[in-house]
Amino acid sequence: MKIDVNTLKKIAHLARLEFDEAGAEKMTQDMSQILDWVEQLNEVDTQGVEPITTMSSEVNVLREDAVANHLTHEQGLKNAPQRDSDYFRVPKVME
Repeated sequence: MKIDVNTLKKIAHLARLEFDEAGAEKMTQDMSQILDWVEQLNEVDTQGVEPITTMSSEVNVLREDAVANHLTHEQGLKNAPQRDSDYFRVPKVME
């Protein structure tokens, strides 16, 4: 399949792309080559091939949430470089 200039302009508009003249010519050639390659895939015999939904047969193994030891407020602030009573003290970011 051959991509013409008008088709490239439509695709570029939809994708919000801009090309100079040389870039448009190169992109037209590249897109035509990609479509030619995809057309070759139509020649592959896929009769009897099961479709897949993932590239890996592995399944996520998730653990149940469990209550664990929690830090106390004091333990959480123990290594703070600066603190103000019960809070972390950080430099002012916005004025």
